[in-house]
Amino acid sequence: MKNIYIHILWWFAFSFVAILNGVLRELTYKNLVGDLPAHQISTVTGIIIFGIIFYFIFKKWKIENRDHALILGFIWLVLTILFEFGFGHFIMGNSWEKLLYDYNLTAGRTWSLFLLWLLIAPYVFYKILNKNKD
Repeated sequence: MKNIYIHILWWFAFSFVAILNGVLRELTYKNLVGDLPAHQISTVTGIIIFGIIFYFIFKKWKIENRDHALILGFIWLVLTILFEFGFGHFIMGNSWEKLLYDYNLTAGRTWSLFLLWLLIAPYVFYKILNKNKD
């Protein structure tokens, strides 16, 4: 499981990519389409951008087995949620209600779909890149 440590370290670079995706949203299309559509577009672009990044990461540093993929997805998910709430609340000063609002799918907030992608992506790419395993 030596590659799992490399994969976990990659998570730290992900935060910069996610912040850039958010900055792009705020500086460009949010004023054109409004907050909710911008949030939804940003979720889709995040899923696509991270999918491309994941492909290249997992092509170079293989996921060793199904358990490795599932553990990695869970670790990435937990790190992301901890970062989001820690940074969002304690650094940015957002209320807990505001932070939790992005999880409200019934209100059209799609952030949880990105988190789901983060959770399952290692397994998805493990299956794609290792068709003859498991």
